[in-house]
Amino acid sequence: MSEGQDVDPTDGRNESPTQRADRNWNELLQEFRVFQTGTQILAAFLLTLPFQQRFQKLPPFDVAVYLVLVFLAVIVTLLALAPVALHRLLFRQRAKPELVGLGSKILIVCLAAASLLFTGIVLFIVDFLLAPPAGAIAAGCVFVLLLVIWVVLPLVIRAQHRSRVGERG
Repeated sequence: MSEGQDVDPTDGRNESPTQRADRNWNELLQEFRVFQTGTQILAAFLLTLPFQQRFQKLPPFDVAVYLVLVFLAVIVTLLALAPVALHRLLFRQRAKPELVGLGSKILIVCLAAASLLFTGIVLFIVDFLLAPPAGAIAAGCVFVLLLVIWVVLPLVIRAQHRSRVGERG
């Protein structure tokens, strides 16, 4: 395929592989920007908790959950910053398509880790404020919602898309 040839002539876009990589990279960075803000605020919130007086009264289970949440928040934050670091380290190396592919995979891992983080935060807060069974139920509900968003919804959309394409084809 020549540099000027469209990557996928059937998708309605007239762009070269380089243009497509640039567009995909910009879209990916926008998604990371939205993601980073929320998770960084969440991480900052978690880091302030040990300095609260009531934190000293946490039962061992809640302390363990808290520590897992802190590590998850740090992992998510570092992963969310990874594409920026990779881009800077690979600047002018003509590796944009590889960066797009890796960045997309990193974002999916970030979203999965953040989903666990959000579930854990609900567990932590509801467990602390109400009772352990309530925390488990609330976290379970959040996890089910995440499964619907992450598994069921994409499967439904893919099936609808295949059906629509099959009708045309």
